[in-house]
Amino acid sequence: MVSTSGWAMSFLDDYGKLVLRVMLGALLLFHGLHKVLDGIEPIKAMLVSHGIPDALAYGVYLGEIVGPVLILLGMFSRVGAALIAVNMIVAIALTKLGSIFTLAPTGGYALELEMLYLLAAVAVALLGAGRFSLSHSEYLN
Repeated sequence: MVSTSGWAMSFLDDYGKLVLRVMLGALLLFHGLHKVLDGIEPIKAMLVSHGIPDALAYGVYLGEIVGPVLILLGMFSRVGAALIAVNMIVAIALTKLGSIFTLAPTGGYALELEMLYLLAAVAVALLGAGRFSLSHSEYLN
């Protein structure tokens, strides 16, 4: 059995937090950039069809641009992760609510991507950014 010191475990924990932050932030940021480039008209139409004002569609930018950038930088990572989690809860409620207890045709969980983003955001919100972040920098403290 390999023994590791407390310092080494802390260092590995911080690397794990970095990997989680980069994975979540980078992958979700692509969705946000797509919406910046192509617009959010489909989201506005979906909200209106549910009786929700279309102006709330701009909130998707908080969850898919602001949140990912915050966690990538490691500044206010818990806030960024909370924005992403709320964004994913709203997305699931509006688009996939009927699929919560179903399997995809390929055999996987029907909401696996949405749940991956949601639960990764919850993990970042609980764990924080770690040592490899701008908020940990001596220049910002």
